[in-house]
Amino acid sequence: MNLKQWPKPIRALFFFSLAAISVLCSQCKTDPLSAEASLDNMTVEEGFELKLIASEPLIAAPVALTFDNQSRIWALEMNGFMPDTLGTGEDSPSGKVVILEDKDQDGEMDERKVFLDSLRLPRALCLIEDGLLVAEPPYLWYYEIKNDKPGKRVLVDSLYADDGNVEHQPNGLLRAMDNWIYNAKSAKRYKKDGDRWIIEKTHFRGQWGISQDNYGRLFYNHNSANVIGDYFSPGLGATNKNQREVAGYNMAVVPDNRVYPAHATPGVNRGYLPGVLDTTQRLVNFTAACGPLIYRGDLFASAYRLNSFVAEPAGNLVKRNIMNLDSGYVAKGTQAYQEKEFISSVDERFRPVNLHDGPDGALYVVDMYRGIIQHKTYLTPYLKNEIKKRNLTLPLVCGRIYKVVPKGKAPKFKAMPKAPQALVQLLGDPNGWIRDRAQQMLVDRKQKDVVPALKKMLQSNNVLARIHAFWTLEGLHALESPEVLAALNSNAWPVKMQALSVIPAVINQRTAAAYVTALNSPAMLNDKLAAPYLALLAQTIRAYDSKAAEAMLNQLVKNYANDKFVADAVISNLEGKEEAYQKQVLNQLPDTSLIINKQLKTIVTNKFNALNNNDPRETERKFPRGAALFRTNCQTCHGADLNGIKSLAPPLNKSEWVTGKKERLAAIVLYGLTGPVEVNKHLYTKPEIMADMPGIGSSIEFSDEDIAQLLSYIRDYGRNKADKVKQQEVTKVREQFKGRDKAFTVEELLSNPFTK
Repeated sequence: MNLKQWPKPIRALFFFSLAAISVLCSQCKTDPLSAEASLDNMTVEEGFELKLIASEPLIAAPVALTFDNQSRIWALEMNGFMPDTLGTGEDSPSGKVVILEDKDQDGEMDERKVFLDSLRLPRALCLIEDGLLVAEPPYLWYYEIKNDKPGKRVLVDSLYADDGNVEHQPNGLLRAMDNWIYNAKSAKRYKKDGDRWIIEKTHFRGQWGISQDNYGRLFYNHNSANVIGDYFSPGLGATNKNQREVAGYNMAVVPDNRVYPAHATPGVNRGYLPGVLDTTQRLVNFTAACGPLIYRGDLFASAYRLNSFVAEPAGNLVKRNIMNLDSGYVAKGTQAYQEKEFISSVDERFRPVNLHDGPDGALYVVDMYRGIIQHKTYLTPYLKNEIKKRNLTLPLVCGRIYKVVPKGKAPKFKAMPKAPQALVQLLGDPNGWIRDRAQQMLVDRKQKDVVPALKKMLQSNNVLARIHAFWTLEGLHALESPEVLAALNSNAWPVKMQALSVIPAVINQRTAAAYVTALNSPAMLNDKLAAPYLALLAQTIRAYDSKAAEAMLNQLVKNYANDKFVADAVISNLEGKEEAYQKQVLNQLPDTSLIINKQLKTIVTNKFNALNNNDPRETERKFPRGAALFRTNCQTCHGADLNGIKSLAPPLNKSEWVTGKKERLAAIVLYGLTGPVEVNKHLYTKPEIMADMPGIGSSIEFSDEDIAQLLSYIRDYGRNKADKVKQQEVTKVREQFKGRDKAFTVEELLSNPFTK
């Protein structure tokens, strides 16, 4: 469908409909604007400009996109999201995958093809080989592509997004440098091997959106955090189920969460709370952070490359952070400036929800363009009233895609070459999108005629070209131990890092001895940058030489007993052996203040507590509805084992807030709680947790009996062992606080005779 070829009467009717919606909202503080008018209401950093690439009716409610080899956009439309404050009809099959193309090469998309229709709240997509991965909860599907039409459909994972609501389900589907596909809000990674799909456990990461740097490390966030990320390669360290967190993963890379909207933003979910809005009614800190991007393009000046950009749809802005990604393995960043943003808008319906690099080097902004951005599960009465006051429900048919370019530059879309030798040369391109796609195309074609050229590139002076050639060889199953061993001896840390990271994928019985010798060498064991990687690799080495693995761990503990990254990496190898290893280390290093001893004590204590828990299966049998509600609404922040999740929420297991007074717990779940909060003598506050838990009492989805079941499930789980909650007790709490529309603070709960 070419918009420019639409009959004039149909185009006129469409734009008349938008104008009618605007007239209906003429009394609002914020009216829906055309794409061109909305663009006029945006500001971007000096030296840059925003260009409109696509808008309605070509695109509606976009939430993610990807580019194919012809630079066409494959966009995901989540049309069903929150049609009104009740979410009426949200589950209707109205989502789509569409292909947008710039047929006349004028820099704007002008043709739309619907590839997939009738999807229920689709949330992620990824092109791989001759097909497309599409996440449609709870499923992850793979569709073959036949002349821009879907062919055979294969179920990859029936439990891709089986828990959580729309705001808290897996997404992302990032094809990373190590040839695996990673997600936000998930602890799974995927790889296509012929007709077989491999699913492996990885670290749980983020909430909405995921990106990588030039070395394949992952970056993500949650709605209250600027940028979170990994110091180490993504495929390591998730091997001990008893270890709740591993230092070096899920790190607060940019801890400053301050934002600077261009206008008053009272329409945020907890705008009534002190400190959420400033004296001018503007959002103070991130509340809907999403779509983080490490910009790896080549179009921006060097000062902007490898900066991180973060979308904040509730504040109608995009933030820029200056990153330091080349100081060993530690990644850190700071906000680029104060009192302003990279992009900001006074149009309240400007909702940037995802950011992407493009094949032309530009930065792409996905704008869902709508008034309601908060899901019904956590929608507060306060925000419902704000939505009603300003008629923010409509329109639902809009959506925009912008790109950011330096002023005066007009980059053109161009197709990737098909010639394999040309693709090899592009592994050294200055644009990270081009390098990634060249690697992916070479891996997807599965032909080894390029192996000699790839091995030659391993000698290049271009470090990024060497790294991509390295992982392309791994993806083709053509990376051999001489190349890996040579990289282990490299003076360039990024190259050595890749060699350490690839060992689990290439080691075998024939090559194990050579790797054991290299990793156990004095030079390697005394390399402070390599030390955490060596500890993370011990699990792999143990399968071939258990004595060598134990000797390596023991030497690392001796050399780095006060290094938290090495300590946690060592512990990642110890599942089922933590107590014995604790005794062994204490015999050798009796100083209990050493980090290794502290970390071992913590994990041994956690294991002991877990052994004394109630059987979770019995708790679920007693309260099945409560268990289901917990999985859907609570688990994504508090964890499946109720022990909390770093940077999200504190533990519920063995919590005095859970096992204490029923009325207090019911009040928290109904109306929410604003931290900080002390649990088990530990004070939880930002950034360790989000510090604001929304209530669910205003949602029509949950009856008082439902909430009683949920509370009973929590109170009976693990070590809590408290008596059940009855429906009448929940109803009594509602009656006590009838009319309340805001979360409690700890002080309020502990001073109120009804809940203290």
